[in-house]
Amino acid sequence: MEIFSRPKLGVALWTLGQMPLAESAPLVANLKYDGVVLPFAQIETVARAAQTLQDNELSCFAVTPSPVDLAHPDTAVRQTAIAHVEEVIETAVTLQAPVVTLRNLPGRIRPISSKEEEMGVWETAVSHLATFAAGRNIRLAVEVVNRYESFLCTKTAETLALLNRLNQPNLSLTLSAYHMNLEEQDAAATMRTAGDKLALFYMADSNRQAIGHGHLKLGLHLWALEAVPEVPIILECLPESGDPFGTGVGENGRTHVLEYLKISRSWF
Repeated sequence: MEIFSRPKLGVALWTLGQMPLAESAPLVANLKYDGVVLPFAQIETVARAAQTLQDNELSCFAVTPSPVDLAHPDTAVRQTAIAHVEEVIETAVTLQAPVVTLRNLPGRIRPISSKEEEMGVWETAVSHLATFAAGRNIRLAVEVVNRYESFLCTKTAETLALLNRLNQPNLSLTLSAYHMNLEEQDAAATMRTAGDKLALFYMADSNRQAIGHGHLKLGLHLWALEAVPEVPIILECLPESGDPFGTGVGENGRTHVLEYLKISRSWF
């Protein structure tokens, strides 16, 4: 029984591994999801991706860049990273995806030089990319992730402070039930502080499996989302021992993820 308004539901396609979009899109559509968050690396050609999504009546809620290091102290490394994200933004325009997500290199949990220096170059890169995206009517969403995946933007308050400093209207953030479980004292209250700065909400239970398979009280998260009903909920489940920094799940793991998606969909 539904006790809240029906949100838009999506799937983070990276959790299905290296499955081509032509194969993953029908599976997501058959599970009655509304759309996807599409990794740039899974786009063979933009025209083909757009046609596949259209054929399966799926929205592209966001495009995610490949792993790049926007906070690296080496200028050449940063410039390569910035150029890649600019390409992703242009791709999002063609796909009519409203959001491009942004995070520093996954798995880099400590600075190379100093946190102060790298926070400074990170902010400069984000500011530049926000301006670039604004000119193309794209919203840029900084991902808030836990301390075991990054040393930047690990808490909502820290990320909101970054957005306030940069003061660009198209800058927003994403939150995740899984990451907040590790970092926030009161996830639902934290979500309310984000307000209209929230672009996407990633959902999985405490063990990153299906809703109901862990210990999170996800109903509290859903009530918090009532204030921003236009924000899509993106399921981001992994199989047991799933590697968030690897090339993705194998065939057996993918079977588990699809089952988690089916179970999670039944909650809505």
